[in-house]
Amino acid sequence: MNPKQQLKALADARRGVIVPGAFNAMSARLIADLGFEAIYVTGAGVTNMWFGMPDQGFMGLSDIADHTARIRDAVEVPLLVDADTGFGNAVNTYHAVRTLERSGADCIQLEDQVSPKRCGHFNGKAVIETSEMLGKIRAAVDARRDSGTLIMARTDAAAVHGFEAAIERAQQFQEAGADILFVEAVTQAEEVRALPQRLQAPQLMNMVIGGKTPIFNADELGELGYGFVLYANAALQGAVAGMQKCLTLLRDDHKVDEDPAIVAPFLERQRLVNKDFWDGLEQKYQ
Repeated sequence: MNPKQQLKALADARRGVIVPGAFNAMSARLIADLGFEAIYVTGAGVTNMWFGMPDQGFMGLSDIADHTARIRDAVEVPLLVDADTGFGNAVNTYHAVRTLERSGADCIQLEDQVSPKRCGHFNGKAVIETSEMLGKIRAAVDARRDSGTLIMARTDAAAVHGFEAAIERAQQFQEAGADILFVEAVTQAEEVRALPQRLQAPQLMNMVIGGKTPIFNADELGELGYGFVLYANAALQGAVAGMQKCLTLLRDDHKVDEDPAIVAPFLERQRLVNKDFWDGLEQKYQ
């Protein structure tokens, strides 16, 4: 199976597949190297790590497309790509889907926030009218050159209009052609448990470390019927903690040894970037 077919099979299996987020090609290589079955190209991660800014609508289409293309070159596993609000209206969404599909996306996620959007676990969100979002979803479906490219539709309406309104929106998103549903930032454990019973399409549940949604074990979410369990910024938060630890040691002790508790060993870093392959090419073409 190609990556799109693999991703569709994972969604349909509804076994709570953990999907970590990658913010660059190296983080994607780490995720794939550890055996995860899919990768999420995180808009928040790109914004935080590329610009050093919060997830408040600063990322543009060219930014996420560039990262997607670099990650696609680095790994073979399926890619779910964060397209925020589609970067404009339904016509802009059409263009965004064409661009991201060309960059290597296997699934493209769209959300119903008012632009400029913000992290789903921030306060102060607003959502567009349901009819406008349905137009974006239809545009996304029509824009696909490959019918195997999946469209994931996210609603942030739970924080604005309540849980039942979010359910109603998600149902309409499915009717408009969304392949995967994503109800963001529910705050009650019973809501997490209820969603797979209330919605027919495969779903993704977002586990934000420190966010508004109660953390569930991925195995339990699989038993409930979720297709995917997203940890969009676990790698990012882990990387930040690791950098803080290493740099604090350097600041205080004025040196850093090759201690695997502090840094990845030099040879491990070369393995992860596939140095042997490039050395082999160098020899081949001499």
